[in-house]
Amino acid sequence: MVTEQTLSEFLTEQIQLVEAAMHRLAPPETAHPETIHKAMRYSLFAGGKRIRPILCLQAAEAIREDVPGAMDAAASLEMIHTYSLIHDDLPALDNDDYRRGKLTNHKVFGEAMAILAGDALFTLAIQTLVNIKGLSAEARLALVEELSIASGTLDGMIGGQVTDLEGEGKPATAELLELIHRAKTGALLRASVRMGAICAGASAEQLAALSAYGEHTGLAFQIIDDILDIEESSEALGKTAGKDVAQGKITFPAVYGLETSRRMAQEECAKAHAALAMFGDRAKRLHEIADLIVYRKS
Repeated sequence: MVTEQTLSEFLTEQIQLVEAAMHRLAPPETAHPETIHKAMRYSLFAGGKRIRPILCLQAAEAIREDVPGAMDAAASLEMIHTYSLIHDDLPALDNDDYRRGKLTNHKVFGEAMAILAGDALFTLAIQTLVNIKGLSAEARLALVEELSIASGTLDGMIGGQVTDLEGEGKPATAELLELIHRAKTGALLRASVRMGAICAGASAEQLAALSAYGEHTGLAFQIIDDILDIEESSEALGKTAGKDVAQGKITFPAVYGLETSRRMAQEECAKAHAALAMFGDRAKRLHEIADLIVYRKS
């Protein structure tokens, strides 16, 4: 009798697969110039939930099995996410000393090398997508476009970060809050499922459904992040807690309060579940990940 994996066992296995792909794709520490490769790998393998690459893989799995290129696409997402964390932690931005319970990149390698490590991970992500085997040139171009837009300035991660920075100390409004977080966090999470769908050759209907799932899951993720910054300790989070309030950032609790924010996250989770209806049992893990995002404690 085969016992089905628990969600925890499944996620552990997925993380191992993603990290094996990243080990394969990232230059070794011994390659010249060694310092930059050590800095890249320091943050790339510093732990983390690997939610974005796992969402990519499971979106592909919801459409069909054994999708060529999905693992490398998943790895490229984690490279982009890691680059954004390295840069976010810099003194010029959030000025954090710890990330995932370890010293931040610039605290170990210096600011200049941390900036370059982030830049290098971004370029490695694009190179990874361009070199994917088993996908058409059109599919690879679509992946590059998807990741670039999600990372960029027009409704993408960088644009959201800029709006977040310029919003510090300003009145916390619902309009500004949505503008920040649909771009800053939501765009890359949405791209994660869309990239998995592209690898799997999704139909327009399938792509739209997974996009909706990604949007609702991404918003729920950010709401919970804002709540955890208030409710959890630095030890639990692996980074400095309470910084959002200290820096006057526009957050969901600042606009709506804790209880309403928590209810909003649950509503977004319900919408994410509904978006997956057409996939049936093939989306089982996507359903579980949506719940995990809303009920996590770190």
